[in-house]
Amino acid sequence: MPTISIFHHDLEQLLGQNANINQVETWLSLVKGELKDHNPTNGELRVELQDSNRPDLWCVEGIARQIRVSLDTKPSHYPFLTNKGRSKRRLMVLPGIEDVRPFVAACATTGYHMTELGLTQLIQTQEKLADIFGRKRQTVSIGVYRLPAISFPITYGLVKSEEARFTPLGFTEKMTPKEILAIHPKGLEYGAQLSNADHVPLLWDKDGQVLSFPPIINSREVGEVKIGDTDLLVEVTGTDLSMVLLTLNIFAVNLADRGAVIDPIDIVYPYATAMGKTIKTPLDMSISQRISLNAIEHALGTPLGSESIQQALSGYGYQVKATRHTLSVKLPAYRHDMMHVMDVAEDVAISRGYDSFTPIMPANFSVGALSPVETLSDQIRDLMIGFGFQEMFSNILASRTEIVDRMRLAGTEHGHIVEIENAMSESYSCLRSSILPFLLRVEAASPRSFYPHQLFEIGEVALPDMGVDLGSRTVGTISAIIAQPGASFSEIHSYLDLLMYYLVRDYRLEPTTHHSYLDGRVGKIICGKHEVGYIGELHPEVLEAWQINMPIATFEFQIQKNN
Repeated sequence: MPTISIFHHDLEQLLGQNANINQVETWLSLVKGELKDHNPTNGELRVELQDSNRPDLWCVEGIARQIRVSLDTKPSHYPFLTNKGRSKRRLMVLPGIEDVRPFVAACATTGYHMTELGLTQLIQTQEKLADIFGRKRQTVSIGVYRLPAISFPITYGLVKSEEARFTPLGFTEKMTPKEILAIHPKGLEYGAQLSNADHVPLLWDKDGQVLSFPPIINSREVGEVKIGDTDLLVEVTGTDLSMVLLTLNIFAVNLADRGAVIDPIDIVYPYATAMGKTIKTPLDMSISQRISLNAIEHALGTPLGSESIQQALSGYGYQVKATRHTLSVKLPAYRHDMMHVMDVAEDVAISRGYDSFTPIMPANFSVGALSPVETLSDQIRDLMIGFGFQEMFSNILASRTEIVDRMRLAGTEHGHIVEIENAMSESYSCLRSSILPFLLRVEAASPRSFYPHQLFEIGEVALPDMGVDLGSRTVGTISAIIAQPGASFSEIHSYLDLLMYYLVRDYRLEPTTHHSYLDGRVGKIICGKHEVGYIGELHPEVLEAWQINMPIATFEFQIQKNN
């Protein structure tokens, strides 16, 4: 969760009233915030935010806005979000950029005299949104520039990485994008996705002056905002249009709250987007949704009535129209986090205050106990440890390389896995469908330990299954390996036989083929009528992929179907 620094005096100015530390700490519950530290000398407050779905709150302006809306019990109004017609400034997108970093949004701000505190907060917001919300600038990056130095229209397109030259922030000499990626600290930190590209994204103005090399660095000539600047350009580029637009909306309302006048900019695309070919930004993406009053009352466990719920939501920034049984609700433009009726119910509870609800003591007495699966797992653990195996514990998340490629499963029926749609790291991009690769990872790191190595793990795996909700099911599994010069099918079979004997489970083996195992040295494990797993000797190509120099025999099966 993000932790930010804000200053007491700055917060009071944005709230429009004085507030002591106790009041501030009480108000932080409205933003799911917690005061972690207070420096009375300079008024610095360290605030930890507990909501990862509200990037608009990761700044002092957002915190002040939410508190101010709650105190005024009505939403804030931003006229620039409702302006119609064409803007006087344009940003032109060139063909080809759609394959690299396809989306951009921008606005101009005038009339706010940049202060030291304002600049500090602007930089902090820029860093938090780009690094956390924008996933280390992969999906969103932000640039802020001195507006008077820019000639419109601005162009956003691809250029050859060795041709364009400009002076990046932090340097005094002009460099090409390729040199920036190789030398500049920001290029080394954020440039992995562009390091081998022949063409890179660039923003430049009508006179050919470079504004920035997104998502890496701004130009020093126009991108070094200083205290005293009054007119700014804010741009956001990225790979997700809704995230790009939301980020610009947050910056626009933040600067508007500090007294700036926001001038929209028309973004002209050569290709179709979800919002059309010409988008006037900032853009209010929010749409009205109809919510059942009964659903909110049921979630909160108390009858509140439409008037009370409408008042609570209006006091939390929503636009609300109520009827007898339903509500038409619309989020403010700086929010885009309504995914379910429960999100609305939670905001009602926060707006009213959790202390306004009467606690109800449990009516029934019950005693907790382990589930049957966990009881069985504990029994298996005791037996395996008694057999001389050492238990391992690993992550649920894994990489496709480990789960599929190194196990020789690409293109086979066993190569279908549950993948994460927007993974933040390639190393944790899917749910494991087998525990065996994790035991092999441990074995690969343990060549200096005395043999034999006998390892096991019991845990959950996720298997694709379109016949169930969400297209996957979770099952409990045990996997065990023996690594030593004489590891064989017979040896690992003896332990499987011993385990099933003490578990009082009937099973049998059937010959089969499996790409991870040697042909003729692999079998299916059948319990009752169910095929639950495999036993065998690992294929040499699997061992080579893991850089393991010792033969390995293994079994793995699902413990729930042992009947």
